[in-house]
Amino acid sequence: MASSLQHWWLSRRSLLLTILAGSVGLFRSPKPVLAASKADETAWDLSDAEWKRRLSPEAYRVLRQEGTEPPFSSALNDEKRPGTFHCSGCDLPLFSSEAKFNSGTGWPSFWQALPGAIATKIDFKLIIPRTEYHCRRCGGHQGHVFNDGPKPTGKRFCNNGVALRFQPSP
Repeated sequence: MASSLQHWWLSRRSLLLTILAGSVGLFRSPKPVLAASKADETAWDLSDAEWKRRLSPEAYRVLRQEGTEPPFSSALNDEKRPGTFHCSGCDLPLFSSEAKFNSGTGWPSFWQALPGAIATKIDFKLIIPRTEYHCRRCGGHQGHVFNDGPKPTGKRFCNNGVALRFQPSP
């Protein structure tokens, strides 16, 4: 009897918390879409119109509006050749193929970025804080970093494939 009462109470509490969280999201005024982070180099502080001319619509949505591409949609997810992954916005090298691993998430994943290649900020778009990272040079959104990656860093840089360009080693 006590077990079923406890289960009922937990289910009721979970339902109430779900309703409360949904209500907060429903009645909050919608936030405008955030732009990418500010470019670190002034040569890459381009206008919105200039970025739209340089990028495909999908790359623009990810890099400049902090969008996310669908999982398993990028050919770079299966890229296994030696080389370097560059920012598709400004061509800055971001990751070595030696740091790439198969995370099973559907996005290209790396356990380490190249030194000085990325910058981070806290993202609250899903209410729960996440660490977003972007290209240090042009500010283009790349993805999010999580603490569930492999050794030696334990990090998983989960990257949008459309935000990258692969350069094979010669």
